Amino acid sequence: MMLFRLSLRNLRRCIRDYAIYFFTLLIGVSIFYVFNAVNTQTAMVVIEDRSITKLLETSMSSVSVFVAFVLGLLIVYASRFLMKRRNREFALYLLLGMSKGKISVLLFFETLFIGIGSLAAGLVAGIGLSQLMSALVVNLFEADMTSYHFIISTEAIGKTILNFGIMYLVVMICNGFMIGKCKLIDLLQSEKKTEKLHLKNMLFCTLLFFLAAFGLGYAYYQVCYSQSELTQEKFVGMTALGAVSTFVLFWSVSGLLMRIVSGIKALYFHKLNVFTIRQIGSRINTMVFSMTVICLMLFVTICALLGCFSIRNSLNKNLDDMCPVDVELTYYRVDEAENRNGTGLIEDARARGWDIPAAFADYTKLHCYRSEDFTFGDFFAESGSLDEVMDKYLFLDYSTLEDVFPVSEYNALMQLYGREQIELDEGEYVIIGNFDSMMKVRDMRLAYDTKMTIFGHELHSKYPECRDGFVELSVQPLNVGIFIVPDSVVEGQMPQTEYVFGNYPDGNKQEKIKSEKQFLADYTAFSEELNHISINSRQDMANASIGLGAIVAFIGLYIGLVFLVACGAILALKQLSETADSIRHYEMLRKIGVEERDISRSLFCQTGIFFLLPMLLAALHSYFGMKFAMIFLEMFGTSGIGQSMLTVGLLILLIYGGYFLVTYLCSKSMIREQK
Repeated sequence: MMLFRLSLRNLRRCIRDYAIYFFTLLIGVSIFYVFNAVNTQTAMVVIEDRSITKLLETSMSSVSVFVAFVLGLLIVYASRFLMKRRNREFALYLLLGMSKGKISVLLFFETLFIGIGSLAAGLVAGIGLSQLMSALVVNLFEADMTSYHFIISTEAIGKTILNFGIMYLVVMICNGFMIGKCKLIDLLQSEKKTEKLHLKNMLFCTLLFFLAAFGLGYAYYQVCYSQSELTQEKFVGMTALGAVSTFVLFWSVSGLLMRIVSGIKALYFHKLNVFTIRQIGSRINTMVFSMTVICLMLFVTICALLGCFSIRNSLNKNLDDMCPVDVELTYYRVDEAENRNGTGLIEDARARGWDIPAAFADYTKLHCYRSEDFTFGDFFAESGSLDEVMDKYLFLDYSTLEDVFPVSEYNALMQLYGREQIELDEGEYVIIGNFDSMMKVRDMRLAYDTKMTIFGHELHSKYPECRDGFVELSVQPLNVGIFIVPDSVVEGQMPQTEYVFGNYPDGNKQEKIKSEKQFLADYTAFSEELNHISINSRQDMANASIGLGAIVAFIGLYIGLVFLVACGAILALKQLSETADSIRHYEMLRKIGVEERDISRSLFCQTGIFFLLPMLLAALHSYFGMKFAMIFLEMFGTSGIGQSMLTVGLLILLIYGGYFLVTYLCSKSMIREQK
């Protein structure tokens, strides 16, 4: 009972020491609850495709295992800080005759109380935030919220209590193990043990700094500017080189900082700069590995958040821009005899009892022509640029047949799409595409020569570069290039593919859904007879786009928030630990007459630089990381990257900046209480 009361008194007395610890636990619990309650939020709104929500629930459960592991390591790390702050207290208990076993029991109660408190507060905050999450769910899924009401997810509460209960149990075991190993003499002298700042060899540090900078530059170049030669093994090697270079960079900076600044006498001896620089150097010197890990975690965080928001924003925009009609039917004419009978999809379907035009308010047809004599490789070979392109782009398929469309049918489709039509004279062609990388490759050929022989007709490009555009419905800009030619060029040729694009009769959303269900039923009934037919609809693509965008956004946000919290908490705890060890230094500064505002300014600079260094290098990594990621993001489009950067910046400012501010205020309070 005495230990129980003592643990309660210790919590009240050390409330400021527990501030960062409690704050971190509260955020961790609330984030864990919010994202594990997503399936409950989606159940409360009207979503057309429930398979999406099941996939989202499965994804969240899988990611939560990883998140729980990260948060567990963070809690164990944070508990070590609290143990270090109380070394003298534990020494006093031992001197008064308390056994190590009773001290472990005391810590057990304290951990239990702080765990219950953080769980309760975190769950309350999480339940409140999860209601705001409903708005995000509705926005991501474009759902109907009329059936939504306030709800508490008992499943998410159970998962949160179970996972954090296991984490606290591990912390209790670790605390007991540490108490069992500690010695009285070490506890008594812990505050007298400070990290000595050894001045490293200037020449050696400079050499390592430039080697690390060169290593990073080389890795950046190979990953971002030499992608055509980048293999999987080489990518792994460049990633490892970047991580090692980051470590060496922090190690060398810890030595260079002191040497460089100390050489600038006017700066070094200005006010408290001597003290400030030595404190910063000591912190970096003792935390090189941790700073490296934090920098890489921040790099992953920034890229994950930017990537997930960009994909989500791009998919939304692409759905509006690249699905301008309700449905697309594709008819593959693989039988040459069928090809020559003069009929098309509409005629073949009508002969079997399916009147396709009757389902549409307006529609148009489009034929695609291909030839074995006109491949992607032939496009370059005619200009003599094939060898150069093949050397630079090793992984392209140069045997792919090129798609050719007559201009009249293309313009009819563009009229239905509400997009700009093109005019061609005899002897002209235009290449249309929207996959930027491939358009740049084709532009290389057009820069050599715009002449092209298509189906025996010698043509030249109307423009010196490819034009933006597409034919097939999609939510991804994957048109690698199609040829628009005069009708006379394809006259007498046999089309390999026929498209029918149409819009259902005007009406509200429910009427459109009803029209689509009827059309899909007809398609299912007749598709086996027609053979080689496929369908794409705006509604199906919207469901797929919404589901993919939601899953990517949730996973990226989940991991990003947890990593941000982990990085901020580790830096905060390290700074508070160093401040606690340096309290007597601040006492000495006051005794020699240093003003309080100068001490506060020094502490602010120390904390600011300590938080800023890994973020600056992480931002540099992220710039080149996102440049590499554009290869993959290009498949979704990158139209929302600017908006994503603003959102990510605000999140970092709120969480990472919040940890910096709380750390500075707590450190300031710690050194003032000794006045």
